[in-house]
Amino acid sequence: MADINGNWLGTYWQDEMPSLFEATFVQSGNVFNGSILDDNYLGEATVSGEIIGRNISFTKLYLITSPSPVTYTGTVSEDEDYMQGKWSIGSRYSGLWEARRHGENLIVDLQTRLEMQTLLTTSKNP
Repeated sequence: MADINGNWLGTYWQDEMPSLFEATFVQSGNVFNGSILDDNYLGEATVSGEIIGRNISFTKLYLITSPSPVTYTGTVSEDEDYMQGKWSIGSRYSGLWEARRHGENLIVDLQTRLEMQTLLTTSKNP
């Protein structure tokens, strides 16, 4: 069984548009809970899920912005520092996601990635 305790920084794609997120997971046996903070208007969400071997599945519920649960499924790498898979909201919306384990500087990492994303967007649209 994979160990996902700790902080993660990831990306999910909807209609080919990336959104960054910061996640913290607390695992006990095969189950885990945690929180996710998206870098877009959707904001903070709670998560609860399960790990069987290297397979991960969880449900994300936004605290304020959206009542629709988001289902995530995927796999955790053998070194337990990377996970990836698919997300869906019912049968209407779906996409890919990935996350990498990070240390204590998640906010700095997230700000750096957001600044780079802004620079790339600005350079494409002068």
